[in-house]
Amino acid sequence: MNIVLSDNGLHDNFSPITLTRALGDVRMGIFTPKERWLRIFQDAHVYFDTVSYLQEKYLTHDQVDLYLNAAVIGGEELVSCVKAMDSDDILMDGDVWIAKKGKGNQIVHYKGESLVHLTHRWDLYLQNDTVLRWDFQLVSHQGVSQKLSSSNTLIGDPSQIFLEEGAVVEGSTINTKTGPVYIGKNAEVMEGCLIRGGLALLEDAALKMGAKIYGACTFGPHCKIGGEVSNSIFQGYSNKGHDGFVGNSLIGEWCNLGADTNTSNLKNNYSKVATYSYAEKSMQQTDVQFMGLSMGDHSKCGINTMFNTATVVGVSSNVFGADFPDKYIPSFSWGGSEGFQDFIFEKALEFNNNMMARRGLSLSEAEIGILRYLHQHK
Repeated sequence: MNIVLSDNGLHDNFSPITLTRALGDVRMGIFTPKERWLRIFQDAHVYFDTVSYLQEKYLTHDQVDLYLNAAVIGGEELVSCVKAMDSDDILMDGDVWIAKKGKGNQIVHYKGESLVHLTHRWDLYLQNDTVLRWDFQLVSHQGVSQKLSSSNTLIGDPSQIFLEEGAVVEGSTINTKTGPVYIGKNAEVMEGCLIRGGLALLEDAALKMGAKIYGACTFGPHCKIGGEVSNSIFQGYSNKGHDGFVGNSLIGEWCNLGADTNTSNLKNNYSKVATYSYAEKSMQQTDVQFMGLSMGDHSKCGINTMFNTATVVGVSSNVFGADFPDKYIPSFSWGGSEGFQDFIFEKALEFNNNMMARRGLSLSEAEIGILRYLHQHK
């Protein structure tokens, strides 16, 4: 079975996270859309319909059995409806298409539980609690949790914590009354952590000693998280290893937040925030009150960095120095509040590969091509 996940023309709305990936490859809850649908259709092959400069990163296939809108996420009732589709059906939720087979000539109206419709990047953290709960149901129905060590204090329903094989959790306090807690394969929660669900800590990720986590948070594979984090998503391979606060934020892959980095997530006058829009190429007023940092892949910040409410940092930028930097920092920028200069492309690649080498990885030719495109079009 061949499945195609479509950005549905919304790709720019989720940048900077989608500057380097298709929407169907963005982690939220426990899974990316690709991982989620592969758990449901385990014999499937998943492809992506995204913007042209990213397409080289992803395989394509002429024979498509099922198109899926990557901006729509649901639980068991959606899965049942998709599985029940006939050839040439198109499944609709109001005027938004969800799934299509063949020519999609036959309209079928979805009548299940409310779905999550992603429209803007901040929907990722605003809706993370709902999606994490659905993903937790999927995981708990398909597997058996390891036993939680007696060195921990558990508050709430023990069925709402799931430990994959090799997960280590010791000497911490975990509250599942506010949401489920998922600890991935070989992930570690070090002693002294305080966790209020929901939480998804993916494979080989770690919460450092004494971390304070308020849900709903998702930390992708190989992330290292310390200090205080609230309602944020880290895609993977990124580090916030020390004290400092990150709230209502979206962090890409291969990012590093220096010690005592802090993000403001609420304006002093409690008003709705404005933030940079890649779709509009300008600041955009939103109806959101809480918004922290959005940072693209391979970006870094130095110790004691302070980010203002709703700051956006592009890909492969290096931010450092005292005082608040600009609220919009383009990709391949180097500097801070006193100004930025261009991050020379070859130097940026060297920095990126240096961090990846610690995990035995390096940039692929396709990834270098994407970064080169972003450098040329920043």
